[in-house]
Amino acid sequence: MAITLYHNPRCSKSRQALALLEERGAEVRVRRYLDEPLSEEELRDLMSRLDADGEALVRTKEAEWKEVEDTDLQDQEQVISALVRYPKLMERPIADDGKRAVIGRPPEDVLALLHARD
Repeated sequence: MAITLYHNPRCSKSRQALALLEERGAEVRVRRYLDEPLSEEELRDLMSRLDADGEALVRTKEAEWKEVEDTDLQDQEQVISALVRYPKLMERPIADDGKRAVIGRPPEDVLALLHARD
């Protein structure tokens, strides 16, 4: 099964995570989430597989955060609404194998999906 990497090619951590997965022979489906933003349903599904809360998923240092900074990061629906409105706020990279998803901070964290398959 392929790993979907929610990827921003301008992000060095995202590029590193992609390289790590490819170096280990993983089948990777790259989704440039800024070009193809996730829907509310896709975000809900992704969040259900992440071993992290909304706070870990949101990049609060981005300028767009000012537009939604009243978002309760513990409220999944508010986080989803903010990410639908401003996809740039989504933390990157995120690797998802359909059963489990991990935030690649540090990039080596994405390798946990490969170890789970062994």
